[in-house]
Amino acid sequence: MEMRNQSVVAEFILLGIPHTEGLEAELFILFLTFYLFTLLGNLLILTAIIYSSQLHTPMYFFLANLSVFDIFFPSVSSPKMLFYLMGNSHAISFQGCASQIFFYHCLGGTECFLYTVMAYDRFVAICHPLRYKVIMNHKVCAILTMGTWMGGCLHSTILTVLTFRLPYCGLNEVNYFFCDIPIVLPLACADTSLAQMVSFTNVGLMPLICFLFIFISYIRIVLSILKIHSSEGRRRAFSTCSAHLTSIFLFYGPVILIYLGPASTPWLGSVIQVLNNIVTPSLNPLIYSLRNKDVKSALRKVLHQVCQGYKKQ
Repeated sequence: MEMRNQSVVAEFILLGIPHTEGLEAELFILFLTFYLFTLLGNLLILTAIIYSSQLHTPMYFFLANLSVFDIFFPSVSSPKMLFYLMGNSHAISFQGCASQIFFYHCLGGTECFLYTVMAYDRFVAICHPLRYKVIMNHKVCAILTMGTWMGGCLHSTILTVLTFRLPYCGLNEVNYFFCDIPIVLPLACADTSLAQMVSFTNVGLMPLICFLFIFISYIRIVLSILKIHSSEGRRRAFSTCSAHLTSIFLFYGPVILIYLGPASTPWLGSVIQVLNNIVTPSLNPLIYSLRNKDVKSALRKVLHQVCQGYKKQ
């Protein structure tokens, strides 16, 4: 009877990052800068790969997919966060909260699978160079990419359905800057044990398994690189893999801390999520362009064409 007397939650209130009251203007400028840098950087990488024929290889095909994810991933939470940092309402509708959770875990899961596929691509390129073009043909690349998307969508659908089939009829304050399962689930006024168990399995163990596959791939890669007699060949092979490894640690580090690590304070959890949602996607264009001559060359050509276009106007 008590549950029936409580009103059903129609919206949630995003309380934002804890202990940042009075810093809204500074946070708005900081996050807007990171968000715009993310969009611009990844759009440039994507454009360079599309318009440069020398980058039409499996490695850059997967990198183009990563740039697409890095455009959409921060777009799940950043626009709403920037909106309320401007002094607007902190409220988000029930459907809006469900959408945030779905797209956040869909894109996050897809990116997790994509990093695993990228590790497999590097494994084939370095450990089986003579068979690389045969193994990683266009059809295989398309199937692997479709698989990452479908895996991410399935992963997210299960989590979202389990989370929002529960009744929410009491508290509606989300002590976070966006809706995520560990924060929203405790607000349900029903038994959440099944949703918590599946959430831990999907969000915790799935990235851990992917990371294990990546780790095994790179052990094989390192062993193969050490067998290369030429020091220049070893340097080029390590250089090719270093950008991917840096992105992997930046992606998996926050994920493991948030979903598998010990319970942290709301403030620390929010800081880790900011790194995962906003900072890492803005760093990937730098990581993949600074040490990659082909990408830098393609970017210079794209920027030159843009400048020439402006001069003609």
